[in-house]
Amino acid sequence: MKLPAPVTLSSGLTAAIEEDEWVPGAVQLVVDGTPQSHVNLRNPADLFYEYIRRIGHVIDLFKPAGAAISALHLGGGAFTLPRYVEATRPGSRQQIIELEGALVELVREAAPLPQRASIRVRRGDARAMLAKLPAGMLAAMDLIVVDVFAGAQTPAHISSVEFYDALKPFLAPGGVVVVNAADGAGLPFVRGQAATLANRFSTVAAIAEPQVLKGRRFGNVVFVASDAEPDLEWLPRLLAGGPFPASMLVGREFADLARKATPVTDATAFDSPAPPEGIFG
Repeated sequence: MKLPAPVTLSSGLTAAIEEDEWVPGAVQLVVDGTPQSHVNLRNPADLFYEYIRRIGHVIDLFKPAGAAISALHLGGGAFTLPRYVEATRPGSRQQIIELEGALVELVREAAPLPQRASIRVRRGDARAMLAKLPAGMLAAMDLIVVDVFAGAQTPAHISSVEFYDALKPFLAPGGVVVVNAADGAGLPFVRGQAATLANRFSTVAAIAEPQVLKGRRFGNVVFVASDAEPDLEWLPRLLAGGPFPASMLVGREFADLARKATPVTDATAFDSPAPPEGIFG
């Protein structure tokens, strides 16, 4: 497999597409040594990273199997989840917002999107672009995925009450917002996100490995948030498909997580922590 040369992003970081030596036909996006996306080009429904598989289970369960949806993805990476939606829910309409034009071109060259797919890529800052999206997208998105990273960290301005207030009008009735948050000891970033999402949505759950949710090791926490009524009846099934081990905080347990922080505002927001050195080695 001939892969394109690495590119330099606007941040000065280097992005490269590398072949997965263990999975034939698969590639991964690596930004300054941090793996950020994995794509099985032969089977886009095969999700590799743990947190991505958890988001995939949300996509599987929140609507009837195979039904087309409208989705907005903040953060493009290698377009792993848009490819998954297209593979499992053909006919879906999707929009991706990605800041780095060089990254978009790199991914398109190494791993083109399916020609039949209705997937549009818009280039720009995820939060700033919300004000520029067509009015027809308001109250029309069944699924919104927030998975924005600058290098290995989530930028502060994609974590505040003001950000979610700008995002929420695009959510369709019964729609779901899925947020990926990475954190380590004590979970300061994750607790802030828990308090912020609980402040803006009627139902929120947090899913991750038990040791991550206890703040004992660095890892990814997937938040699922919605104003759907009744409460999300499919939530308990999320853990059945793995990856294992897994825990989910919802209801009183989630409230305990959120209670230890206050909602994040633009004035108090901070970037998520950088992963410990050598964690991806």
